[in-house]
Amino acid sequence: MAGSYDFEEQERIAAIQHWWEDNAKFVYGAVAAFVLSVGGWQGWKYWSAVQTEDAAAMASQLAKVRGDAKRTGDIAQAIVDKHPRSFFASEAALTAAQASFAAGDLAGARSRLEWVMANGRDEHRGIARIRLAAVLLDEKKHAEALQVLDGNKDEAWVAMAADLKGDILFAQGRIDEARAAYKLAIDKSDPRSPLRSLTELKLGALGGSQ
Repeated sequence: MAGSYDFEEQERIAAIQHWWEDNAKFVYGAVAAFVLSVGGWQGWKYWSAVQTEDAAAMASQLAKVRGDAKRTGDIAQAIVDKHPRSFFASEAALTAAQASFAAGDLAGARSRLEWVMANGRDEHRGIARIRLAAVLLDEKKHAEALQVLDGNKDEAWVAMAADLKGDILFAQGRIDEARAAYKLAIDKSDPRSPLRSLTELKLGALGGSQ
């Protein structure tokens, strides 16, 4: 009995050895791939953290040049060039656009806002859309401004977009349509919102519900 057991055990061991000889390279390959994937993931997380810290450090410089449109634009561009997909790039582009607008550089503001619309983070695109439409209104590019606002699909920005649309329509002399836009802005805004009070004043100036 013992001899039979030993023989069967030897056969199993031989079979395992044979299987290992045939498949060892695949097992080692799978292990190596797993190790590389884990190492790659850890490396990516480290690289991402370093990149985020660098972008944040660059963005911190913006507060030091507040009011200087050129330097603000230069820093923002450096962040956009080095960390284009980061939160800080979108935020810096919005800051640079605001600085350009305040300095009367509407073309510069428009360029920054268009970049955010096309490449920025989702959380920044809504405000970029509103500001871009406002810049286009200042440039008297009414049709383009309306087109930008009509592209809004985010419920959070409906009230503000409608209010600005009312301003654009009013500038075009389209009073009835402006009134309808202001009504929509009021319907969609929070009762406690300062925007609602301002929109109500505009609507009242146009004759209210007439």
